Amino acid sequence: MPHFLRTAVILYFLILTCNAGTPPPWQPAFRNIATSAGLTASFPNGGDSSKEFILETTGSGVAIFDYDNDGLPDIFIVSGPGSTNRLYHNDGHDRFRDVTSEMGLESDGWGQGVCVGDYDNDGFTDLFITYFGQNHLYRNVAGKRFEDVTQQAHLIQDRSRYNTGCAFVDIDNDGYLDLFISNYVRFDFESVPRPGDDPYYCSYVGLPVACGPRGLPLDHNVLYRNNGDGTFKDISQESGIVTPEGHYSLGVVVSDFNNDGLPDIYVACDQTPSLLYINQGNGKFKEEALQRGVGLGESGQTLSGMGVDAADYDGSGNLSIFQSNFSDQLESLYKNTGGGRFENVAATAGLAANTKFVGWGAGFFDYDNDGWPDLLLVNGHVYPEVEQLQSEVHYKQRAILYHNETNSKFLDVSEQSGPGILQRHSSRGAAFADIDNDGSVEVVINNQNEPPSLLKLSKAPPGHWLILKLEGTRSNRSAIGARVKLTAGQHTQLQEVRSGGSYLSQNDLRLHFGLGNQETVQQIEIRWPSGATQQLRNIRADGVLAIREP
Repeated sequence: MPHFLRTAVILYFLILTCNAGTPPPWQPAFRNIATSAGLTASFPNGGDSSKEFILETTGSGVAIFDYDNDGLPDIFIVSGPGSTNRLYHNDGHDRFRDVTSEMGLESDGWGQGVCVGDYDNDGFTDLFITYFGQNHLYRNVAGKRFEDVTQQAHLIQDRSRYNTGCAFVDIDNDGYLDLFISNYVRFDFESVPRPGDDPYYCSYVGLPVACGPRGLPLDHNVLYRNNGDGTFKDISQESGIVTPEGHYSLGVVVSDFNNDGLPDIYVACDQTPSLLYINQGNGKFKEEALQRGVGLGESGQTLSGMGVDAADYDGSGNLSIFQSNFSDQLESLYKNTGGGRFENVAATAGLAANTKFVGWGAGFFDYDNDGWPDLLLVNGHVYPEVEQLQSEVHYKQRAILYHNETNSKFLDVSEQSGPGILQRHSSRGAAFADIDNDGSVEVVINNQNEPPSLLKLSKAPPGHWLILKLEGTRSNRSAIGARVKLTAGQHTQLQEVRSGGSYLSQNDLRLHFGLGNQETVQQIEIRWPSGATQQLRNIRADGVLAIREP
């Protein structure tokens, strides 16, 4: 054999040997187990072939929370008219039971968003639901039933509002959860124009469609202070939340973006600049989205923002913001460069390719437990009428799953991630939780005019993990606003306990951390909303750890 050929053969076998010794990246396989889990009811939201009003298009959220403190997260799904919101009890083993009636939660109307928090600090998580019309606060009575306390809590609104996203947030860290609510448009059935009435506001690529939001009157967001006696006071005006007035507000995420110990509020807005309320202390906020780089798109344009989440996706120790947008727009990834200043890096981070989707629910979650938050986005077009175009844009759309490559970039792995990701729905809200405490995170998705989806991995991810369940004492009982730094090996992760988020939805209040190949967590550092700090060391992986504020 000639020398050059022998050398080539040796190199070929060396390459084969090296490749054989390097296992391929772990590929997730998500499947939709909603039917076998008992989540079979449909959740109506207007027409499925055409929609006459914008109210039919925005859809509803979903919440995952443990209402009876049995250690298993339960599921609450918001509905439009024609059915009821539903509460499903987690019976274990991936089975859920409808307990809506026995828990006092039967309803009717245009349900929109949902958020949870223990507003009265009695140890049981309460439930708040936004509506077009009148919102409802349900007090959790010892995990046995829910009591509608909207009127007693002074939360009856003076007029019909198009309420959307919500979040419990302790704005002044006094130990009592306050309540923020975003508002979309001023809407009433009698005065709104019908599809096609206005060629600019009531059509889409030549099709007559539901009018708005442009052309419809704007509204302002609402902030209620918790008085500590079971009642709330509207402080929207004095707090600065109504300034500037005039935004079409949808998804809400609350986090301490500038690391000053006070929670700030980000609101994704549709066709108007998004909002970032910076907490000034003493119950005051200043809106600074444009100055801080999160109000507009990459070219300075207004976007159609819907869903939103925040995470330290790059290990910088700062919480960045993701916002889902309309088709033909890039998604927004606002990288926090420090001090609550942001730069839109969606294109360089690998989020620029999928522009034919209309994004709604979104969330960072570590599906492979490698210690780096990945990103899921659920989609569905606003207008069913797009099916008449016979184009590549569809009303029902699949989800998009991005893997965090640990170098500030994401890789689209949707096509290789199982049938649950690829199923097409007109999805809206999405919430995340480890429903069976096995270390892998499941996703519940509210689909318009269909049963929900419950996405579960077909096999366990390879990495170790730890779930933290925090309970406040001087801080609010739900520990909302608590900030956790977890160090395993050479890698430190940052998360916060949060109410609201995604698209009009609520994730499990517990924090899930992937740990990769680390079997021990060297340190957990908690900054409680009260200002107290706490450290724990040398914690074994692969379990649920309850931590009470000292």
